[in-house]
Amino acid sequence: MINRRDFVAGSAAGLLTLSAGDLAELVAATRQSSGNPTVALVKSSDRHRAVIRVIDLLGVNPVRGKKVLLKPNFNTADPFPASTHNDTLIALANKLKELGATSIIIGERCGPPDTAAVLRDKGIDKLCLAHDLGLINFEALAAEDWIRARPDGSHWRDGFDIARPVLAAESVVSTCCLKTHQYGGVFTMSLKNSVGITHKRNMTELHASLFSQRKMIAEINQVYAPGLILMDGMEVFVDGGPMSGKRKRADLMIAGTDRVAVDAVGLAVLKELGSNRQIMETKIFEQGQIARAVELGLGVSSPAAIKIITDDPVSRDYADRLVGILQKES
Repeated sequence: MINRRDFVAGSAAGLLTLSAGDLAELVAATRQSSGNPTVALVKSSDRHRAVIRVIDLLGVNPVRGKKVLLKPNFNTADPFPASTHNDTLIALANKLKELGATSIIIGERCGPPDTAAVLRDKGIDKLCLAHDLGLINFEALAAEDWIRARPDGSHWRDGFDIARPVLAAESVVSTCCLKTHQYGGVFTMSLKNSVGITHKRNMTELHASLFSQRKMIAEINQVYAPGLILMDGMEVFVDGGPMSGKRKRADLMIAGTDRVAVDAVGLAVLKELGSNRQIMETKIFEQGQIARAVELGLGVSSPAAIKIITDDPVSRDYADRLVGILQKES
């Protein structure tokens, strides 16, 4: 694995493109960090307690003694589930501190709106001051803080640019929403949350790639692996999205370390709630983002391998329904 201190020093000195060897190491490390099929699920309307319960239930601690980059879903400032709920962000940050994180920095690049405007409209600057959190607006980074990655076999014409703080982070925690995406992505969960680590100039190519867009989303995920993923499904867009859509109440909090497993469970939730044709009429592991991520070795390769753990009878009953949906697609 790349020594992160050396990587940061090299990048600051003007290394704007990952060497083939460094990129290969990043991709290999990402694959080695993926593949844990266990997903924790809590069904509760108490957002704060659900965040704590689901992380405790998952039983992992990727942040102890580490500086953490916390990546939310702030595509726009529209209210949850269009963007990460501020209460979820606070509860998660407090839990990470309890787990021993030495510092927490929220990092994001929004779009289409200006990132600074989104952060201001959501009150994230004030939230960070109140809770002793750092904040990085990726859109405001200098040119030398963007690193070009060109993975082998990519559907990107000439690679994509990654915010250097993501690559340099000692631990990355990703928190996403559970929703459909009407502009080509089909769904927005943990895999698509990674779009926000890329430069806004990459978005023209991504959005214009009607046939490869979902594969390109998955390919971004090759360059890093979050140590923890928290998906807030208290409310869900079952159609439309990502900014607005048809809402259904789900009262769910989901956590895992495998982006494919987390998104597969999220897609099962959409199927259970009743969603649009793209969700209901396509098998979960045939969805473009999932299928490409599996090809790249970024996570679990079969719905049958996913294990959902719970801590109460109500959550267990709901998890069993999701397992039934996943099993039908095996």
